[in-house]
Amino acid sequence: MKLRIAILGTRGIPNHYGGFEHISEYVSAGLVQRGHAVTVYNSHNHLYKENNWNGVEIRHCYDPEYLMGTAGQFIYDLNCLLDARYQNFDVILIMGYTSSSVWGRLYPKQSTIITNMDGLEWKRTKYSKPVQKFLKYAEKLAVKYSQYYISDSAIIKTYLADKYEIDSRYIPYGADAFSNHEREQFTKSEALKQDYFLLMARMEPENNIETILQGFHNSNSRRQFKVLGNTDNKFGQYITHKFKNDERIEFKGGIYDNAQVRLLQNNSYLYFHGHSVGGTNPSLLEAMASEALIAAHNNPFNQSVLHGDAFYFSNTRDVRNLVETVQRHHYKDMVNNNLHKIKHHFNWDTIVDQYEAFAIECYLKNNYEKIIINI
Repeated sequence: MKLRIAILGTRGIPNHYGGFEHISEYVSAGLVQRGHAVTVYNSHNHLYKENNWNGVEIRHCYDPEYLMGTAGQFIYDLNCLLDARYQNFDVILIMGYTSSSVWGRLYPKQSTIITNMDGLEWKRTKYSKPVQKFLKYAEKLAVKYSQYYISDSAIIKTYLADKYEIDSRYIPYGADAFSNHEREQFTKSEALKQDYFLLMARMEPENNIETILQGFHNSNSRRQFKVLGNTDNKFGQYITHKFKNDERIEFKGGIYDNAQVRLLQNNSYLYFHGHSVGGTNPSLLEAMASEALIAAHNNPFNQSVLHGDAFYFSNTRDVRNLVETVQRHHYKDMVNNNLHKIKHHFNWDTIVDQYEAFAIECYLKNNYEKIIINI
């Protein structure tokens, strides 16, 4: 069965922002390869201006976020939904609910609506109490107006079952194992260096960036610490100012060249993953796939992916201890075990297959009576 599928709720593809854009790249292109007609909605401000990307139709909608800030996201999502109402899609996949579920009454009635429920957005400390309260409300609206649900973490699936008594489908993010071609991009001397620590994240408090860098700052390490992530926001400016006098810490800004990021991950001495809220985080899977040795914030989301194949930290003291004591070459089993998970549980072909199967299953359930009548 071949479907007309639309993906809404992202700033667009190719990815220049974050997790939902990252997975939308792979899922949309993968579904096209499997014969489906796929449309992804892009912000009109997106750097990619063409109407087709790897066989995926791109529809550009006006996005006033650059004028209005966060409020503009709500207008952008509304514009995408209003356009989708006239496109006769079989399935609409909505990535997240933060600024789309308030328009739930406008979801196209003729389409099967599947929402990826994101990762407990209302727990993010970057939001004020009123915003957190709104996000809880938005979550309820997403449950109310969607017909089917995806959880990218087993923790989220359990939460939704307990909170709303809904049976969401667990489908995580994916990643590609580090290839021999990528490995060949290193010179022999570069491959042997592994002389820096690495962190990649959005500059937000709940990603524990300050905890990680403070722990490193307190250490006696002589290694460099590379930080990947756009520092233009308020928290990013605060962090860069706080650690500006530590010459070991290098803020490299946002890097969206996936090949360059994977090389940096592969060749790092220890990769710090500080995310504390959300589901199966894409940057964590990329680090696993890139054969990085990982130190992760100690929380159920990270533990459900890494299990015993990582170091865990909860505070600056833990970070300092890891920085000063971990000997990378002693922990090859951790790296290999995580790579095995990527190859057998988190590979993109498997993830796209799961998205395809779920989309078809939901469409058939939602259109059972029509299909029977036509038969």
